[in-house]
Amino acid sequence: MLSTRKAVWLFLAFERVLTAQIPLSSHPPLSFYPGPENDLGQWDLDEGPTVNATGHLVFETVNSLLQAWPNTRHRIGHTIVLGIIPVGTLLYHGAAGPHLPTALDWVAVEPDHSVLFCQGSIAKGCWHLTLTVTRPMKVLYFDGSSGAKLLEGTMDTQDLVAWSEMKPEWVENEGQRIKDLCKWGEKYGVNGFVRFVGCEDAEIMICNFTSHMEVASFLNLESTRVKTGTRTDLPEDPNTMHRSFELMHSSSWHDHYPGETRIMLDFSGLISFYDTALVPSLVPRRAGVERWDHRVAGISPEDIERVQDRLAHALARPPLTTSGIDWKTVLQVVVDRYASRLEFMHHLLNLTLDDGSIFNHSQQIQRQLRTVLLPYTVFAALPPNDSVTANATNSWAAPVFRECATSHTASIVSRGTTLMLSERLLLQAIRETTHEICRVVTKMWASGMILGVDPLYPLELRPETDHIRTLMDEWKEDVTQLLSWLDWSVWVKCRPACSFEEMCYLPTWPIGFFPTPGAPPQDEWDNTSLWPDPNNGEWRRPQPKCIRRLEPYGF
Repeated sequence: MLSTRKAVWLFLAFERVLTAQIPLSSHPPLSFYPGPENDLGQWDLDEGPTVNATGHLVFETVNSLLQAWPNTRHRIGHTIVLGIIPVGTLLYHGAAGPHLPTALDWVAVEPDHSVLFCQGSIAKGCWHLTLTVTRPMKVLYFDGSSGAKLLEGTMDTQDLVAWSEMKPEWVENEGQRIKDLCKWGEKYGVNGFVRFVGCEDAEIMICNFTSHMEVASFLNLESTRVKTGTRTDLPEDPNTMHRSFELMHSSSWHDHYPGETRIMLDFSGLISFYDTALVPSLVPRRAGVERWDHRVAGISPEDIERVQDRLAHALARPPLTTSGIDWKTVLQVVVDRYASRLEFMHHLLNLTLDDGSIFNHSQQIQRQLRTVLLPYTVFAALPPNDSVTANATNSWAAPVFRECATSHTASIVSRGTTLMLSERLLLQAIRETTHEICRVVTKMWASGMILGVDPLYPLELRPETDHIRTLMDEWKEDVTQLLSWLDWSVWVKCRPACSFEEMCYLPTWPIGFFPTPGAPPQDEWDNTSLWPDPNNGEWRRPQPKCIRRLEPYGF
């Protein structure tokens, strides 16, 4: 007599045959997968990523470009990428008087930002300039909080472009920085350099105010009445505090995907300092170092030269040499597919359960795993009843692992699309990232199948409670390690969610980074200060928290 499990399998197989439809194109043969992807023996569910793997770091940094939240969380940038500001874009500049800028200067993408630089007395008001882009403006974007003037490395990548070396002693020398960046970019037609500035939104260092823009309006506004003293002045001045908060609020509009959309990035010309082929000298410097502390400082002269050559080539090439692949969307599709489900499973695996409910709970998680893998669960992927080895290694699940891991990239690889070097890096980053996601999820799903917690393939006898707890502990460890390895900023949020009168906030520059002139910063911090030490605690490792949107403010 057939066991219940065999009967269920036969029934499902019969149903699949009856409901099968003729596909638009036949399923690709095994030879569809190039190289080792065709060998199921290469899809080992127990083989995790190497210690020095950086594909997941490339993935997350590139998927975070022009988004305020992740670039506030990880301030030290590792990406340089060419961009275009399209015609019709409005840019803003707080002027010192009723005169157009004639020298190198800054503009903002939000008036809430630029109006803080609108200088003038209460009696005479201040002047605020609105510009409109008249022809596509070529810019270069530095990721991270690249406008934050900190010694910890936020300006490393700019230093390399401007001076071919890091110059921490010039961290405040913005005049020299914009002058040398613009001089460097002139031969490539670059008219601006884009940076995010901690709690502020994107700012652009403009090289020529007349070449790509014209005046939309130049208004004499009421004085902003914003104080510019030391940080200890701020809590005593409600107007300045309100302006500071609203600046952070306007920046939060671009916290997450799609981020700042008024700057269109060219991913095919992207430079990543996580590219181990381009910048091998940084590999040993990251060994054992948390991502918070990854620096570009320490790069070798040979790697600097290689980066500069790659960047020069990207800026000089014609714009029509790209593959046409929308990499921004390809990356985000992966995040959309897995982020919320992995987060939900992590939540379910951290609940406290009694013996009476643990079996049903394990089935709920197994359903979640099956849902993630449903588009990739090929017909032949069932555990054999008569193979101890296959069940121990879960080798029978290798086809599911492969289909899942290659689903977002196989078509690009198989068509032999001509890719730029930067696009090959992005392709490899997606492959490495989805490979690990699918390895962990497939391994968890297969373990649930073998133990008998899958509702579609139940055993005749319910698994013992101790065995289920062991499985759940293994699942919890697997998901926790995966989320830590991916380190997606989409999971960094205020828990519980903030009320309507609050905003979720990451501690960031420049709030808390204003030293009193002439006084050592460490002499300023005390337990009663509103402004904590930026070198310790939440300022070094920013964690989200809810802050008030109304007075009294607190950061």
